[in-house]
This record gives sequence, structure tokens and C-alpha cells, in this order.
Amino acid sequence: MKYRKLRDIEVSAIGMGCMGFSHGYGEIPKEEESIRLIRKAYDLGCTLFDTAEAYGPYINEELVGKALKPFRDKVILTTKFVPVFQKGQEIPEGKLSKKGITNALNDSLKRLQTDYIDIYYEHRVPLESNVEEVAIWMGEFIKEGKIRAWGQSQSTVEQIRKAHAVTPLTAIQSEYSIMERMFEKDVIPTCKELNIGFVAFSPMASGFLSGKYDKNTQYKGDDVRRVITRFNPENVEKNQPLLDLLQTIADKKGITKAQLSLAWMLHKYPHVVPIPGMRKDERIIENLGASEVVLNDEEFNNIETELNKITIYGNRTDEDIHKLGTVKAMDLTN
Repeated sequence: MKYRKLRDIEVSAIGMGCMGFSHGYGEIPKEEESIRLIRKAYDLGCTLFDTAEAYGPYINEELVGKALKPFRDKVILTTKFVPVFQKGQEIPEGKLSKKGITNALNDSLKRLQTDYIDIYYEHRVPLESNVEEVAIWMGEFIKEGKIRAWGQSQSTVEQIRKAHAVTPLTAIQSEYSIMERMFEKDVIPTCKELNIGFVAFSPMASGFLSGKYDKNTQYKGDDVRRVITRFNPENVEKNQPLLDLLQTIADKKGITKAQLSLAWMLHKYPHVVPIPGMRKDERIIENLGASEVVLNDEEFNNIETELNKITIYGNRTDEDIHKLGTVKAMDLTN
């Protein structure tokens, strides 16, 4: 495993997104199996583990807390609060008040069985919210020792700059993959300029880049692929040229499409850390092994050139995922 920095916090070059152990991708493993897999990732060098109060809600934090407890001081544990109430959080002041966030933080600490969180993210940032005010409170939490650092998720450049000027951000966690590159235009360069790490969630495009799904694959129950448009049968077919490109290059290097997708990201940006979900032994070995894959400049430039010729169909939006009915909708406009 190789390592890199999110601002001044060292992490494994590839982390583990833990949401899928509790929600989002169909049938979940039993708790003891999930704990075993999380610990296996640690044994293979993974030191960055991500969860959120909204995953479940709450149950994913409890799971991750149990799994990491034996070696809590040796890993980087990150979690997130959402700007809307989760069950039992309702107070007159609102969720995006100091009291609302303090309550959420204290509850996350209890569920995670820890007395500090390494990076505490705002899990989506409403467009009209006062980011400077939240940044002040985060600075206070840092001084109190409850968190080491903080970050935002899916935020804009303007929100990042305003918040960072008050209490420096350590990481931005947003969607990024070889299929979803919208943040290459402004957010990722801004993070590099300000020495902020960028943590890429859904770096495998919800598993699409593995090539293990086709237009006939059926998704049931609590599975976000039921509503993510890139998994619509017609889009699966239209996006085949991307998978063909990855397969051709991966075959030449003797690696998998998933490993190539992660290696491309790591090669392109030294401050980006992907956090794929992994719920099987072979996926953990495969994805974490991508940190050792080295692309030379010719290979990377060839991928970039060919990508510019390919049109991507479908995407992954919060609005679509809300249609699944397993996560509470967030109005991010006010």
C-alpha cells in the first residue's frame, strides 16, 4: 500500500467507503462478516475508513465503530453530518445550528466508540447556508479535541473558499470517477491550490466500471442502481465503448478494469484519494492492490486522449437516489 496526504493527515492511497455494509447496494452482509471485511482491509494496509450518520441511518457508524475499535488509534476515521434532521434529532434551533451540529457530533462519537473523529464532513452543503458560521463551529470542535479536521461534501468552489478562509478545510468528499468528471473543472484544481485533499466517493461509478453488470442485470430493494441513470439498460449499452477502452488497456497491463480506473485517478492527481466500497475478499484485494499499479505517461496520455472521444450517458444524482425511498431528501437550495 502506498500513502498520501489529505492536507497534513496521512492516509492510505485508497480508502474504504463503508456505506454498502448497511445500505445502498442490495442485500447486506451479516454484521460479523462486515466487521471481518473491514478488518481485512486494515490488515492489507488501508488506513482510511469512511461512514456517515445518514447511512442506515446511524447503524453504519455503530458497525464501523465496532470494527475499528481494536486499532482505532492507527486509522483515520471520517464521518459526516447531514444538514437535515435524522430520526430523533429534531430541535427548534434547526440542524444547521451550533446546537444541532454539536448534538450530531456527540452522538456520532458515541456510536463510533471514540473520543475524536479525524475528519468531520458536512454531508452536502445547502446553497444558501452560512458556511462561514459552520466553519467557526468546526474550529471550536477542533480546539476542544472532538475532531482533528473538517471537510465538506459536494460543495461548490465558492463554498469551499468561504469556509476555508475561516477554518482551513482538510478534505472535500465528492463524487469522482472516470465516468463522472465534473469536478475536474474547478473543485479539484481549487483543492490543489489551497492544499485541500479530495476524497472521491463512488470512484467505481457504483460498480459500473468493474464491467460486471449488463443491460439485463436486475436490481432489487435498497439498491441505488435501481435509480442511477447510468444503469438504465439503454445507457449500459451506450457506455460500452468506455468499458471496451478500459478492458483493452487493462489486458495489456495484466490488471482489471477496476484497478485501471483507480490507478488513472491516482496518477492524475496526487491529492485525490478514492474510497471504493468493497464487500467481498476479492474486491478488497483487487481495489487496494490498485495503489501499486503504475501508469507511465504514455499510457496515461493514451487514456486521456481516448476518453475525450467518448460520450458518457447517465449519471448519479441525489435527486434520483431519493426516489429509492431509503434516504431522506435534502433541500439544498435554502
